[in-house]
Amino acid sequence: MANIVDTIKADLTDAIENDKLVLPTLPEVALQVRDIAESEDSAIADLVKVISNDTALSARIIRVCNSPLFRGSRAIENLNMAVSRLGMAYTSNLAMGLAMEQMFQATSDMVDKRLRATWQTSTEVAGVCHVLAQHYTKLKPDQATLAGLVHLIGVLPILRYVEDRDIQISSIMLDNVIDQLHPRIGALILKKWDFPSELQNVPLEYANFQREEPAADYADLVMVANLQLVAGTDHPWTEMDWNTIPAFGRLGLDPNIDMSEEEDLNAQMEAAMALLQ
Repeated sequence: MANIVDTIKADLTDAIENDKLVLPTLPEVALQVRDIAESEDSAIADLVKVISNDTALSARIIRVCNSPLFRGSRAIENLNMAVSRLGMAYTSNLAMGLAMEQMFQATSDMVDKRLRATWQTSTEVAGVCHVLAQHYTKLKPDQATLAGLVHLIGVLPILRYVEDRDIQISSIMLDNVIDQLHPRIGALILKKWDFPSELQNVPLEYANFQREEPAADYADLVMVANLQLVAGTDHPWTEMDWNTIPAFGRLGLDPNIDMSEEEDLNAQMEAAMALLQ
């Protein structure tokens, strides 16, 4: 079994270094949404037109608008009202993130379960990132949400490799491969997708617990969000002394406080996580 792990790592590393790794492409609706958001001549109507072609995506964005995080004095009944309330930048980032869910599916049961679990973790982290950005930083909540959704994107090509070759491998061995390779692959994917540089480094840096930066960034948010989600479990990260992790200081957070015990904050985090399910 160890030989299989070594072979997978060697094959994928070789593909990365020789620019031969097949990277996933952004869903068409995500590309269209981003193009509109980045165009100075675009209007809300243009964004509504593209998103409305995807009924499920439209319904989820309307649901987001009517959630406790964004609810206004009147209920949002259509996509045009939703985009007007959220704004083009927030809507485009949210739509891009949600559109990625379709990539986290596979034909084999083992890989499909892995992909869905990865997406589940990504959505939970994204929800916490949104709330942390809103309450503790000047970072954009929509970018923070997107950072959470893409921080594990590098897992995709690894699982595709395993599925395409019908490799039989234990969960522990597969975890070993993923932990070692997904950050580097994730950064490559986000670079290929022309994501902002502050998001490209998130897969590489979110688990670099001793990183030093002059100010809080999106990698800090994803790091602390991940830690909050494993608090109280037997995850290896809970064995670290969180007081030595500089990201908490940059965010102005006490690492000894479990945010899930803060009623208002926990309610908002749960609402944000539920939005993306």
